[in-house]
Amino acid sequence: MTKVVAGIDIGGTFTKIGIVDQAGKVYADDSIALDAQSSIEKYLKDLEASVRRLFDESGENMEFAGIGIGAPMGNYYSGTIEHAPNLNWGEVIPMVNMIEDRFSVPTAITNDANAAALGEMMYGSAVDMKDFIVITLGTGLGSGIVVNGNVVYGHDGLAGELGHVNVQPDGRHCNCGLRGCLETYVSATGIKRTVFELLARRNDPSELRDIPFGELTAKNISEAAERGDLIASKAFGRTGRTLGRSLANVVALLGPKAIFLLGGLANAGDLLFKPVQENLEINLLYNYKGKVEILPSGLSKGNTAVLGAAGLAWKEVLG
Repeated sequence: MTKVVAGIDIGGTFTKIGIVDQAGKVYADDSIALDAQSSIEKYLKDLEASVRRLFDESGENMEFAGIGIGAPMGNYYSGTIEHAPNLNWGEVIPMVNMIEDRFSVPTAITNDANAAALGEMMYGSAVDMKDFIVITLGTGLGSGIVVNGNVVYGHDGLAGELGHVNVQPDGRHCNCGLRGCLETYVSATGIKRTVFELLARRNDPSELRDIPFGELTAKNISEAAERGDLIASKAFGRTGRTLGRSLANVVALLGPKAIFLLGGLANAGDLLFKPVQENLEINLLYNYKGKVEILPSGLSKGNTAVLGAAGLAWKEVLG
């Protein structure tokens, strides 16, 4: 009998699900669209149907051992999702209780980036590291911080929200209700806003001028930059500068060995990684210069978030 867990990653646009064994093998995976208008009850019904179908597809002689969930503002201690700015289900959702009522297996939840950090430590490029940071760049910006081999949760289970560190006083409005948060500048949504600001301020020809804001994606921008589009290239330069400068502050506090970037925006590769590394070095305290690498995730592309959530589940199952 092979024990497997379900790894569930709840993002602002999609939820990714996978059935994973202890070695990190993904037997089946799926994604479901996250309709901003759907109730939590409707969402959970769709989620349950998908998990059960994937488990059935994974083969015979499988034992369903547990569920791990990565979610924005997921609280590891209380099992809740609290005041998630990119979700519209209410202020506090008792997600672990709701999932355990449906599946009757041990379930744990944490910040989606904390889950990614666990996955990187169990299955990725941080296997031999005790101090590192994972930055997830999707609809928003999430962060998972590992110090001395342990994820930092803080006293209330919600520590590590670098996406809501202020980088610009009276800056862009954020869904959290504050202004100037890092994720409003560094995320798939943030780089879109940067592109439209540049388009408004500059007269340079750009293929992005014909794309409505609602249809523009980070992939559109990266593809345009690779073709030499000046607006797209400048948008990545600004994004990398903001992130690199912000991470220099984080390094001064935590001294990580490496910082991993993953998620849709990170798929742009050197368009993002190069300006981030350059601006990190420029702003680092002398003692840290040349010691901190900006790296891509070592997890298999497409399953990064799922493996992270599964890592959380295995941590709970195995104790």
